[in-house]
Amino acid sequence: MRILCVDDEPLMLKMLEMAIKEARSDADITAHSKQSDLLEDAKNNGCDIAFLDIHMRGMNGVELAKELKAVNPKMNIIFVTGFSEYAGDAMSLHASGYIMKPVTKEKIEQELADLRFPIVPKSNALLRVQCFGNFDVFLPDGSHMHFERQRSKEVFAYLVHRQGSSCTTREIAAALFEDEPFDKKQHDHIQQLIYAMIKKLKAAGAEKAVIRSYNALAVDPEVLDCDYYRFKELDAGAVNSYQNEYMSQYYWADFLYDEDLY
Repeated sequence: MRILCVDDEPLMLKMLEMAIKEARSDADITAHSKQSDLLEDAKNNGCDIAFLDIHMRGMNGVELAKELKAVNPKMNIIFVTGFSEYAGDAMSLHASGYIMKPVTKEKIEQELADLRFPIVPKSNALLRVQCFGNFDVFLPDGSHMHFERQRSKEVFAYLVHRQGSSCTTREIAAALFEDEPFDKKQHDHIQQLIYAMIKKLKAAGAEKAVIRSYNALAVDPEVLDCDYYRFKELDAGAVNSYQNEYMSQYYWADFLYDEDLY
């Protein structure tokens, strides 16, 4: 969990930071005295929860929250203030919480226990999918999922990359076999790869990870715990784990990743 906080009064910022640390000693906590520094930090490194003093010189906390929501709509915003008249503005931004000063460990704990966007692992995930570095798939118990045919694994990788968008057999063939004509032979080959992929998913109890329709396939992102998906939501852990490598073993991935991520 990565938490950022800001207050332009040094003593108030120190008290806020200390209260957060007392409430969540296991969190990655960074305090900023300037709004622009916090905003840049959130953009570059991700942020799960932002504690914002509302009454600050220059950009106030409500204005800063609007900027942060543009970065990540699911960021939890908790306002900290001594002025109750800002409550209406704060709630209109769908903030996670609103703390009146003085800030205490107990007030922090109460707000963290009732976040608008809870920060919990996807315990219901059928598979954990790793896209950063080499593409790999893991079962809920952490064991590696072995695909008998590497091209079947690549089909699954392409579907994961498409993040729930429907993909036809022709589209999959174009990604995996870019320079080869799409004829009956290639169509049949792709169908064999898809069959092997589905068979493996079914054996692992994860058949529902792929949704099938007429001549098209898609993954169900809701049943996958995927670092790429977390990254796109600016999950702090995923942002920090990214080392500029994405599905490194697939030649098509770099090109598509550069187009789709930003």
